[in-house]
Amino acid sequence: MNSFSDRLIEVLKEKGSPVVVGLDPQLQLLPSEIKVRNFKRYGRNFRGASRSVLEFNHRILDIVSPHVGVVKLQIAFYEALGPHGIESYLKTVHLAQKRGLLVIGDIKRGDVGHTAEAYAQAHLGEVDIDGLTAQGYGVDAVTLNPYLGWDSVLPFLKAAEVYNKGLFILVKSTNPSSKDFQDRRCGAERLCELVARKVNDWGSGLVGKSGYSAVGAVVAAGAPVLGRRLRRLMPRAFFLVPGYGAQGAEAEDMRHYFNADGYGAIVSSSRAITFAYKEQSWKMKHGEKDWEKAVEDAVVRMRRDISRVVDNRR
Repeated sequence: MNSFSDRLIEVLKEKGSPVVVGLDPQLQLLPSEIKVRNFKRYGRNFRGASRSVLEFNHRILDIVSPHVGVVKLQIAFYEALGPHGIESYLKTVHLAQKRGLLVIGDIKRGDVGHTAEAYAQAHLGEVDIDGLTAQGYGVDAVTLNPYLGWDSVLPFLKAAEVYNKGLFILVKSTNPSSKDFQDRRCGAERLCELVARKVNDWGSGLVGKSGYSAVGAVVAAGAPVLGRRLRRLMPRAFFLVPGYGAQGAEAEDMRHYFNADGYGAIVSSSRAITFAYKEQSWKMKHGEKDWEKAVEDAVVRMRRDISRVVDNRR
């Protein structure tokens, strides 16, 4: 199997788009017709809620898979629904991969020793069950929190090498209080810049034929000056860029996140696509009954906007 970075570039070429759709299913935002049907069949409980999420994800994947090559699942929204929610998470991973999509598990794990190793086995590799091995969640890549340092990342690096998986390490996040630590000066550089240097080092042994590493970085949109600096510090890393759409960033904000070859970044949007029918810009055109058309229009528009920026970067 090719390295994660090479597989990522292959799917980006195939789809002609660096867009990532986030499947972050907030139950209160799901279309009523889905919830009514599943609550009636399974009950107004964790099972009914989880089945509603799974149906919603299934229909979202049918809509977006012709337009994008990557989806991202924020595991918190599935964990909130208990064991049934985790089952929906796993089934969604399989549904996406059957469509040829790469799946990023947005898990933001960060721990030490055997705990980190257990996380890495569960999400990226195989679990030893008293001499027998079984695949865990089987996602193609995960997000990680590097705050605990090298030994918290090492098990994931090993799993990425063995199983040809990818990592996206938090460098600069979208939340306003990220500045409390990430923007703090540590001598001549910000803390996020020191982390970026580590990401570059950690990924040096996992560079694919494409010249890109399987170790990427989460870099928030909307900070072009810092983005250019981080791009120089991590020239071979793919950036997973959140913040487009519902979080206020526009396509032009990401121009310098891409390299001159048009690669090096994938741009994620969740609510602005999956719940587009709730957005003011689509409400007049598409009501709840036409929510699927709103999703399609939103992903097509985002793909067009981001692709224009990439084309101008080349």
